[in-house]
Amino acid sequence: MTAPNIRPTTPADIPAITRIYAHAVLHGTATFELEPPDEAEMMRRFDKLRAGNFPYVVAEIDGAVAGYAYAGLFRERPAYRFTVEDSIYIAPEMHRRGIGRALLMRLIADTEAAGFRQMMAVIGDSANTGSIAVHRACGFKDAGVFEAVGFKFGRWLDTVQMQRALGPGATTTP
Repeated sequence: MTAPNIRPTTPADIPAITRIYAHAVLHGTATFELEPPDEAEMMRRFDKLRAGNFPYVVAEIDGAVAGYAYAGLFRERPAYRFTVEDSIYIAPEMHRRGIGRALLMRLIADTEAAGFRQMMAVIGDSANTGSIAVHRACGFKDAGVFEAVGFKFGRWLDTVQMQRALGPGATTTP
């Protein structure tokens, strides 16, 4: 397989991102959304992250978007301003090819360069072993599980919380 080209997202990527996310919404438990947002909503979300100078990247293979990842605020309150939450979605036909790990490593580098100190992963469904393994491989530690907090596809779902220090983490003040 060709190694993915990880690059910043552009507005031209939004249709592919919308398709990838729609599949995750309709067929997976990585997101707890129940209805896939349309391209206009995905563009609005992209613009909001871009306006906040948060990293948003795509993995491109042979000219096609194979996956995407972004970081956004973990929580809105000012004390959380140095903590981000990551999101990663891979096209269904591209799973298990190292794309998620490549995206996450780039996202970690970009958020460190931007001065963030902690990255949180809120992984939908404790059965999402692939995402949990990718996060562990990229230095995340288990931070807990919120049990049965979502209901999708007729069943209760957990969220797995994981955390990784960025740069000096909490060893120095920002």
